Amino acid sequence: MRVRIGPDATDEEAAAVAAAIADHVAATVDVYVGDADEPAATHEPAESGDSEADDAADDLGPTEREARLREEIEDILSGGPEKYKARLAEQDKLFVRDRLDLWFGEDGLQFEDGKFAAFDDDDRLPADGLITGAADFEGRDLHFMANDFTVKAGSMAAKGVEKFLRMQQRAMKTGKPVLYLMDSSGGRIDQQSGFFANREGIGKYYYNHSLLSGRVPQICVLYGPCIAGAAYTPVFADFTIMVEGMSAMAIASPRMVKMVTGEEISMQELGGAQMHARESGSADLVATDEEHARELVAQLTSYLPDNADEKPPQTGTVAPAKSPRGIDEVVPQEPNRGYDMHDLIERVVDGDSFFELKPQYGKEILTGFARVDGRPVGIVANQPAERAGAIFPDAAEKAAEFVWTCDAYNVPLLYLADTPGFMAGSGVEKDAILEKGKKMIYATSAATVPKQCVVVRKAYGAGIYAMSGPAYDPESTIALPSGEIAIMGPEAAINAVYANKLNDIDDPDERAKREQELREEYREDIDVHRMASDVVIDDIVPPSDLREELAARFAFYEDVEKDRPSKKHGTII
Repeated sequence: MRVRIGPDATDEEAAAVAAAIADHVAATVDVYVGDADEPAATHEPAESGDSEADDAADDLGPTEREARLREEIEDILSGGPEKYKARLAEQDKLFVRDRLDLWFGEDGLQFEDGKFAAFDDDDRLPADGLITGAADFEGRDLHFMANDFTVKAGSMAAKGVEKFLRMQQRAMKTGKPVLYLMDSSGGRIDQQSGFFANREGIGKYYYNHSLLSGRVPQICVLYGPCIAGAAYTPVFADFTIMVEGMSAMAIASPRMVKMVTGEEISMQELGGAQMHARESGSADLVATDEEHARELVAQLTSYLPDNADEKPPQTGTVAPAKSPRGIDEVVPQEPNRGYDMHDLIERVVDGDSFFELKPQYGKEILTGFARVDGRPVGIVANQPAERAGAIFPDAAEKAAEFVWTCDAYNVPLLYLADTPGFMAGSGVEKDAILEKGKKMIYATSAATVPKQCVVVRKAYGAGIYAMSGPAYDPESTIALPSGEIAIMGPEAAINAVYANKLNDIDDPDERAKREQELREEYREDIDVHRMASDVVIDDIVPPSDLREELAARFAFYEDVEKDRPSKKHGTII
């Protein structure tokens, strides 16, 4: 670049002009004085970092406008009034910003959306009490939302609702998981005209939850009493974690319950963690504190893909916690003798990988994730230690929902069958055993992920159907030598078929002898050797080889494709 300056300029002045212009335009500058044909000074542009003087010239610092913006942001990040923060400490709860630090660390929170929501409102409502954004959690990108309980008890109004909806809609586009950190008293009743019944109001939460369901994992952690509308997000989520003594959810508060029904009840009795873990089944897991809740979610997500188009992440193989050589000792020969199915699972899956869900609900069936040779699987196992492993309504519903979730996220299924079948009696009929049993059978039938069924011991009645027996499209049905498949057990069968003949035998000893003979004849007919001989099952596996056998079968069938009839959807769940 050529620059001509006045004839009275000195060489020093020409050099200064050349240097200033060259650094500004990032090009070589020749400065001519007056009418001279030769430049009085030439200057090359300085490279970044060439001199301390250049650095100083570039370091202009923030303007007053930027400083003012940073002050505004700092104020928003401070949350609501200090008196409300003090109450959090009394409840052993973290301030929401500290909670985000716990979850994502200093560098994990990638960005926040809608920080200035409600900034111009007359009331001071930092972020309108709701934080949304994107974060890195355990090496995985996800969307998140978190209520700020110091801002009107984490309640929801128009601006916060808008942020929530945008976060959900973006998750549909990105195909990344969603984490809900809930601590909300519900909608702001005094502002309901701005968000309650609108097309894009709070009701759209649950519409979006429904669209996201089965598309990306939705995980909810509860940190406080979530009432009314706020309580629907946890139950719509795929997985819900509550914190002991801190979390609660209910359709109405205790005060409202008393007003409507006259019942006096505490928040924990009405909708606390233990109630939902044991009675309603709405809580998948109960954490002891905030740190434990994070640990549980970190374990949970390790078994799940980001979305329904991906497969679950695999890891390296880990030896089982207990030797597979002990499996045959764990399973009693007598079909009516109880044992803990956890002992068998620990000898089949990778060490310390069984992650049980809803452990206090429907205890007759165990559900949870595990790994076999590094591959995530979902386990549905009868529990003979609980009511002989008979399938009760709660257990059937729990299993159906778990199977449905595994199938949505491409997690293969392992069924470990040891059950006398569905429970009978007036009590279970009132509790809808047929309806809930139907859902379990339907979920098993509709699942298109690889399935393996192991007949561990008894598999009687419709129990073999619900546990993905031969008729339910498993990739394999294998059995241990202790296995039996039958319409009913020997005692019930003999009573059903031979009751009259046995009653005609007067001699008690002769009758007992005849009963024993009939039992042995019946057991021969239902033994798995007969089933294998008739090719009802694929193989009888030595118990010590069960882990190795399952690893080989899951590996072989990893990419199996299954078709189901073309239809909009089923009508059963």
